[in-house]
Amino acid sequence: MIEMPPLQFATVNGIRMGYYDAGPKTDAPPLVLCHGWPELAFSWRHQIKALSEAGLRVIAPDQRGYGATDQPEAVEDYDMEHLTGDLVGLLDHLNIDKAIFVGHDWGGFIVWQMPMRHPARVAGVIGVNTPHLPRAPIDPIELFRQRYGEHMYIVQFQDRSRAADKVFDGRVEQTFDAFMRKPVPRSPDVPADQPVAGVGASPRVNLAFPQMIAKYDARHDPRATILSDEERQVFVDTFKRTGFTGGINWYRNFTRNWQRSADLDHTVRVPSLMIMAENDHVLPPSAADGMEKLVPDLEKYLVKDSGHWTQQEKPEEVSAKLIEWRRRRFG
Repeated sequence: MIEMPPLQFATVNGIRMGYYDAGPKTDAPPLVLCHGWPELAFSWRHQIKALSEAGLRVIAPDQRGYGATDQPEAVEDYDMEHLTGDLVGLLDHLNIDKAIFVGHDWGGFIVWQMPMRHPARVAGVIGVNTPHLPRAPIDPIELFRQRYGEHMYIVQFQDRSRAADKVFDGRVEQTFDAFMRKPVPRSPDVPADQPVAGVGASPRVNLAFPQMIAKYDARHDPRATILSDEERQVFVDTFKRTGFTGGINWYRNFTRNWQRSADLDHTVRVPSLMIMAENDHVLPPSAADGMEKLVPDLEKYLVKDSGHWTQQEKPEEVSAKLIEWRRRRFG
C-alpha cells in the first residue's frame, strides 16, 4: 500500500484541519487536492506520490467533517462559505499566495466555487468528474425531488433526524464494499440523459443509497473492487471512528448555498481542466456539456473505462494528465 506523507495539522477558519503536504516547498503554484463523499485525503494517495515525485508540490486536506479534521455540530457550518474559507485558511497557514485547486465529487463543487468567491487565491481549477454549471433556476433540492423522487439520496439527506446517517454509520464495511467498485459499463444503445442542477445521472440509475446499503451483500456483487484489503481498511477504520454525518452535512446546505449564491458571478476566469470519466453514471461526461460558456479557458479530457472513483480507478492516467497540464500551463 502507498505510504502517505506525515499527517500535519493547522488551525484554519475556526477548526483544526488535518492535511498532507508533499513535494518541494519551492514549487509554485502548488496543487490542493479536495476529496468528495464518502472519501478522505487518502483518496488522492496515488496522485500525492506521483506528483511529488515529479517535482510538484501537492497538499491534500481531510476536509471539514472528515477524517483527522474537526466536525462542527451546526449544519450551517458546512456551507460553501465555510468549505471554501477552510481552503483559504490552509493557504494562509502555509504562506501560499495562490494554488491550483483540484476537486473530485463534492470536492469538485468546492473548487469551482473558489475562483467565484476567492479569485485572488486561485491560479487554476481542475474538476474531476464534477462540472461547473450555471446556478439552478430553482432550489436544487426541488429539482432533485422532481427528477428522481423522494428516495434520491440527496433528498433523503435533507432529513436532519439523521436517519440516513445511521444507515451508513451502522454498515461501514458494506458502504465501502458497495461504493468502491468499478461500474457495469453503460450500454451504448442507451442515450445519455441531460444533466440537471449538478447531477447528470439518469432517472433510471438507483440513487436510493441508504436503502441500497441497508440491503447490500458483497457476496452477490459481480463488480470489481478498486481497493486492496489494506486500502479498504483505512476507509473503514476512519469512518467507524468519525461516522458519516460531517460529510452528509455538506448536502444539507444545497438550498442554503443556492440561496446565498444569487449575486455571485459564476464565470471562472482562470485556466481550467475538466477530467471526465466515461462510465460515471452519476456525473457522466454529458454533465459537462456547455461548460465552455462559463469557463472560457477550459480544456477537457476523457478517461475511458472509468467509473466515479476516477483518481483511484485510473491513478496513473489521472496523475499523468495532472502533471502534463500543470507543466504546460504553469511551467
